Amino acid sequence: MIYDEKEEESYPSFLPARYIFAFLANVGMAIVYGFKVSLNVTMVVMVNHSAALHVSTSAPGNKDVGCHPPPGTSPNAKEEDGPFNWSETLQGKLLSCYFWGYMVSQIPLARVAEIFSAKWVFLGAVAINVICTIFSPGLAKLHSVGLMAMRILEGVGGGAAFPSMHTMIASWAPQTERLLIATLIYVGTSAGVAISILLSGVIADQMNWEAVFYIMGSLSIIWMILWIFLIQDSPNKQHLMTAKERDMINASLGEEHTALKVPWCKIFTSGAFWAILIAHTCSNFGWYMFLIEIPSYMDQVLKFNVSKNAVFSALPYILMPIFSIVLSKVLDILQNKNKIKRVTARKIATGIGSVVPALCLFGMCFVGCRHYVAVSIMCLGIVGAGGMFCGFLSNHMDISPNFAGTLMALTNTIATIPGIVVPKLVGFITDNNQTIQAWRVIFGIAIGLYIIEFVIYMSLAKGEVQPWEEG
Repeated sequence: MIYDEKEEESYPSFLPARYIFAFLANVGMAIVYGFKVSLNVTMVVMVNHSAALHVSTSAPGNKDVGCHPPPGTSPNAKEEDGPFNWSETLQGKLLSCYFWGYMVSQIPLARVAEIFSAKWVFLGAVAINVICTIFSPGLAKLHSVGLMAMRILEGVGGGAAFPSMHTMIASWAPQTERLLIATLIYVGTSAGVAISILLSGVIADQMNWEAVFYIMGSLSIIWMILWIFLIQDSPNKQHLMTAKERDMINASLGEEHTALKVPWCKIFTSGAFWAILIAHTCSNFGWYMFLIEIPSYMDQVLKFNVSKNAVFSALPYILMPIFSIVLSKVLDILQNKNKIKRVTARKIATGIGSVVPALCLFGMCFVGCRHYVAVSIMCLGIVGAGGMFCGFLSNHMDISPNFAGTLMALTNTIATIPGIVVPKLVGFITDNNQTIQAWRVIFGIAIGLYIIEFVIYMSLAKGEVQPWEEG
């Protein structure tokens, strides 16, 4: 590769290119995840809850419709009711159909990213989400099927995000900083959730639900322009960086490999792979339950109004990145000082990401209508779940840098099933039954899966490159 020496000399050494990459990748993940959850929050003001409440309270045997509003607040005003008379079941379908697109796109687009260009695959993931978000309000007014189609296409784009980013991280992050850089990027998902929840709540409250889609979609175009011109697939293709930084990364990672044939049979008989797959799938049930359904729990059971719902739903996703970054930095330091092995760091992070949410969900089963105690417990659980970013979610790059994108696509495809199941399961359990008792069943299922995640990952996880890495 021939570089422009004058360009390299003029590039400021105090601005490492790998951290510019990490920052823009973080924002890109935030955009994808922000669009992923914007409907979850906006649906609160899109749906005609007065009609739903009339059906619910007239249902035989359903005397408990949740808590009273917290002290000092008023219930959701009647004017917050939206134009759509969607049942709990239809709402569940609208939320879950995103994951059908998410599921089918990951493996083929991961291979495209590994063989051709992860940069452009990731850009495409964001672009599809931007376009579909802008078109969503108009199609929702025509028919719910139109909104479903947009959600499925958003899922197709979203499905490419993690595999393509895994491929880029494997090329960009030196071994001594891999935990930190991967965490800096992937906490963008948490930041995106927080920003999306807050913006969706504020925009819907001050303007209308349609403006949520138009404003968020338009702002994301700025990121697309920056990504095109500032970032390349790997340091060896990046002009805007110093030669010293490029040499440091190459020395840490070794030579770039050409695309190899995927050793499918060896992967599927690898205990290290199954540890990540099972942990990813079990963790995602709890993650999607928090991500997709907590706004509904806050609104329908705890009776927070739309403004407080947005604030309290977003709070843990603001705290989670801070916790995750600190944890990853501490684990990186311990590894670099040879205090712990790489696999130990992954197990510590994954243990935190499973045990803390499980304990918090157990606590949620008993707090009842103590509103702010419930909010505090949920916050702690979501923040603790952030251990996954520097735990199993980055483990693919340890066991196989060459196939990091494909491995992420494989585990994330299976781990998408909870994204489809959770909204339907919650909708089935809570349809005409938005009660604390019903939600205890949901919390109990998530607790059981967190226990399975912990046991399997602690038993099978590995931190070193596996023998099948060379194909």
